[in-house]
Amino acid sequence: MSNKQVAVENEHPVSVAVKPTPVPQSDRMKQALELPNGARFYRCALQVNPFAYLGRHNHQTPYSTEQEYNKAMIQAFLDEGIEVIGVTDHYRAEDSKKLVEEARAAGIHAFNGFEAVTRDGVHFLCLFDPDKDDLLERFIGNCGVHNQDEESPLGNKYCPDLLSSAREWGAICIAAHVASDQGGLLKKLSGQTRMDVWRSADLMACALPGPVSAAPDSLRPILENKNSQHKRPRPIAVINASDVNGPEDLKKQGASCYIKMSQVSVEGFRQAFLDPSSRIRLLSDPQPEPHVEFLAMTWEGGFLDGTSVHFNENLNVLVGGRGTGKSTMIESMRYVLGLEPLGEDARNAHDGVVRHVLRSGTKISMLVRSHKPSERCYTIERSVPNPPVVKDDNGEVLTLKPRDVIPGVEVFGQHEISELTKSREKLTILLERFIDHDPNLTGRKTKIRLELEKSRRRIVDLERERAGHTERLAALPALEETQKRFKDAGLEDKLKEKSQVIREERVFTGVTERLDPLKALNAELLEALPIDTALISEKALDGLPNADILGEMRTVLDELSGELGKIGSSFGKALANTQKKLDGIKNQWDKRRQAIESTYEKLLRELQKSNVDGEEFIRLRKQIEELRPLKDRTEGLKRDLESNHAQRRKLLSEWEDIKASEYRELERAAKKVKKELDGRVRVEVIMAGNREPLETLLRERIGGNLASVLERLRQAEQLSLQDFAQRCREGKEALTKHYGFTSAQADKVSQASSELFMEIEELDLPATTKIELNTAGEGDAPQWRTLEQLSTGQKATAVLLLLLLESEAPLVVDQPEDDLDNRFITEGVVPIMRQEKRRRQFVFSTHNANIPVLGDAELILGLAASGEAGGDEGKARVAKEHMGSIDSAPVRELVEEILEGGKEAFEMRRTKYGF
Repeated sequence: MSNKQVAVENEHPVSVAVKPTPVPQSDRMKQALELPNGARFYRCALQVNPFAYLGRHNHQTPYSTEQEYNKAMIQAFLDEGIEVIGVTDHYRAEDSKKLVEEARAAGIHAFNGFEAVTRDGVHFLCLFDPDKDDLLERFIGNCGVHNQDEESPLGNKYCPDLLSSAREWGAICIAAHVASDQGGLLKKLSGQTRMDVWRSADLMACALPGPVSAAPDSLRPILENKNSQHKRPRPIAVINASDVNGPEDLKKQGASCYIKMSQVSVEGFRQAFLDPSSRIRLLSDPQPEPHVEFLAMTWEGGFLDGTSVHFNENLNVLVGGRGTGKSTMIESMRYVLGLEPLGEDARNAHDGVVRHVLRSGTKISMLVRSHKPSERCYTIERSVPNPPVVKDDNGEVLTLKPRDVIPGVEVFGQHEISELTKSREKLTILLERFIDHDPNLTGRKTKIRLELEKSRRRIVDLERERAGHTERLAALPALEETQKRFKDAGLEDKLKEKSQVIREERVFTGVTERLDPLKALNAELLEALPIDTALISEKALDGLPNADILGEMRTVLDELSGELGKIGSSFGKALANTQKKLDGIKNQWDKRRQAIESTYEKLLRELQKSNVDGEEFIRLRKQIEELRPLKDRTEGLKRDLESNHAQRRKLLSEWEDIKASEYRELERAAKKVKKELDGRVRVEVIMAGNREPLETLLRERIGGNLASVLERLRQAEQLSLQDFAQRCREGKEALTKHYGFTSAQADKVSQASSELFMEIEELDLPATTKIELNTAGEGDAPQWRTLEQLSTGQKATAVLLLLLLESEAPLVVDQPEDDLDNRFITEGVVPIMRQEKRRRQFVFSTHNANIPVLGDAELILGLAASGEAGGDEGKARVAKEHMGSIDSAPVRELVEEILEGGKEAFEMRRTKYGF
């Protein structure tokens, strides 16, 4: 394979994840996964020596030929996961060719180069792109080295000259073993010379055999860019690279490191060395844990028809001019995930994109990967206007929702963050991201809420029944007084038998009523059978290690269902038999009653002759007999009410405890945010700060002019719903005294029903969040301002800083800079974004260069469009060459062209302001 061929093959390598991804069913998705997905970490060993070096320097080796050595080395590269190598013999390139060519043939990115030794004795690794392979001997000659017989030739260039020449050659220079006595820059040079070379813009990287923390104490401040005499405008990139003379050397921690690139090239190295905190990772550095992520996305139909995207696991940035589909792509992500906008304006904008740009029939597919509890991929599909569907690796439709497979993902449309700042209640939702929710607490809260509702209904029913009985019993004294007058007239003795029949009728009614609860109980038992065993069905237990043991519970419950079924049947038969016997007794009694009725009719006729109304007496007696049992029932209702109120007090106590626990969780989250954003953002949570649920309830249930009442409640610094409900029960004086209501207002509220007061107790007033931003410049005394005191841009900045923190779920934001101040982007947002992107995926659209450039976006997607987004001919696309990182020339040119006024604007700012 020629060098030219290798250069072409390596020009646009596909940057796919090292871990294999299960193959999804869709061919479109397979094609999407083959697209470039930007920069990723490559494990690089950049100081590999060829076989000839070992012989010249008398290194012991078990390999007798170059072929054996090369074969063993290539296998070791593959075994150790080394994807990029630099072969750097001392001022020699010819001896490295075979190892370089064989490594490239094995799929390893191999850079030929040489280790230069300057006239002042400093060692540098010089690496070149493959298209410079044929020029290396000339470059070596330019260093004054023409005699290959020397073991380790000395060049004729001093450090500054070599660094300058390397830049002109298109090479990247790394100061080798920089802290070593054997040609290390920091040891070999001293004084002003060392300062000048160290601060040279052409020196971008140095190599150590371990972490900076292990460097000599005298040199560590220089490496950390803390030494004032050696301080650089930009810290030097510290990589791990040391002499690799055989496979065993590759196992050493200092022999290799990880370098992030989208295209493995000298420019890729240069960009990585310009931004080492983002693009360099030593083997000793902690490795970020895998996080839930979008893998790829495809569109069929609509404005983005035919578009596919292969996402990067870190920072993804969509760029493009107005109308190129950036917002459409963001809203598509929201739509396929089934997420609802938080703001009303955002909802209208989202609905508009779905209706007019995506349009009916468009299918959006998203491949996602979750790592907990184990790695698994899911495909989420949604066709407009249908709900989303979740599929597994085999294409089987699951009963899951998108939020089940990719929980916690957040999508914010254009200006939605700004809209969010207008609601303190919605800001509280952001804090909940920092809470490890206790599922038991949530379950308890739901249970208590339901029990409180049941308690209220029982109490209302009991109060209503008691009030009805009390109202009816109010007539009893008058009825008894009338009856007494009838008695005095001797009528009771004459109609004694009829009066007793009326009492007996009441006995029959009472006995029948005693059976009603038993009948209801039996019906409830039969309705609950058979017991639901879906939880322990064969399908539910499939794959569990102890399915055979757990399955025995199914038999036990089936047996119980059978036994209870028999009991229910016997219960029903017993009730029916009892009713039949009672009906028989009633029939016997009816026969006697008929005889008494006949006598009664005869007696009435005789009384009429004497102008005495016997029928009125019987009616009176019947009314009294019906009312007398209500006395006992009313006393029973009183006891029931006392018992239910006592039980309700316990429930309310637990209800308040749960709400207080939730508030304490929010408080802890606020403290956590304050600690994470120390000096930039402060957060305070106000318990029950949102009074709207209470206001709505009072308006609906009381009505009328309540403006001043609601304002009083709104302005109360602390509000106890239980106390407020109790004061309402106590009457207008209590409301006037404790809440400052006017007499008329207090009277109106206190006259409401007891049911309303119980509903007030059951309310859950959401906490509100007060956010403050430090608007002072760096180094100045803090100037804290609440959101209400901030500009639109400052408000959005404070909220975005919260959104960027601690979550492993993806964050998607459409053009955040529209609502942000530039200073806060660079000083506040970008640093946190860079820190958090290691453990979280971001997808932003932007026209601000600060986000992709200063944020060091791993993947920049350049969108272009033809026609209008809402028109029939409008189409957006992402060209393959515009999928990559800043180290890709086409992507870099695109960034210069379309962001913040284009390349001319960049040049103008550089010229005018000295950037």
